[in-house]
Amino acid sequence: MENRKRWRQLTVWLHVLSSAGWMAQAMALCVMLATGLVTDDPAVRAASTSMSLATDGRLLGPMADVSAFTGIMLSAATPWGFFRHWWVLTKFTITIIQLYAGIFLLSPQLQESAVTGPVPLQVAATALMASAIAFQGWLSIAKPWGTVGRRRRRGGGTGPAWVFVAAVLGGLLDLGLAFVLGHPMPLLSIVLVVVVLARRRTWSAPAAGSRAAAGERG
Repeated sequence: MENRKRWRQLTVWLHVLSSAGWMAQAMALCVMLATGLVTDDPAVRAASTSMSLATDGRLLGPMADVSAFTGIMLSAATPWGFFRHWWVLTKFTITIIQLYAGIFLLSPQLQESAVTGPVPLQVAATALMASAIAFQGWLSIAKPWGTVGRRRRRGGGTGPAWVFVAAVLGGLLDLGLAFVLGHPMPLLSIVLVVVVLARRRTWSAPAAGSRAAAGERG
């Protein structure tokens, strides 16, 4: 039990660290794109767009993947779940939207901006991304709005230690791989999420009155 608690705490730590890194890189991206947008110097514009591409590929994208991965693992492997509490559901929804926007909208536009230069929409999008992550941080602390539905749903069980070990080591390995490749490649994270979701039903439900143990995640 003590070993599981330590690895769960490490998973929370990695989730917080990667989320803060995601927000910080979004803010840095916003500044670099804004600099390239307002400058009249072609060399500064080229430098801002090239560094934006490098930041997105080696830092922002990987941090976003690890933040989402560890958040999903914590929801799946703790009594918080995905759809029992409004604050968790809101965080989950925002994360999915952000990942979709980053992968299918922002990253392709960054590739195009390397040729045409930044556009105001990119600056606004990165500022909105950083703001949304900051809001998610507040949700994690405040845990507002209560439970989903009129009646409190019974929480699931806490996953075994290997789930949290996999979350930490898998997240760190994906970060290292992305830094080497220059772009995110969360294959290990995706496999681990599928395995954990498939095994989730085998975990026993917590005993009555054990809600305090669920609070360790926050």
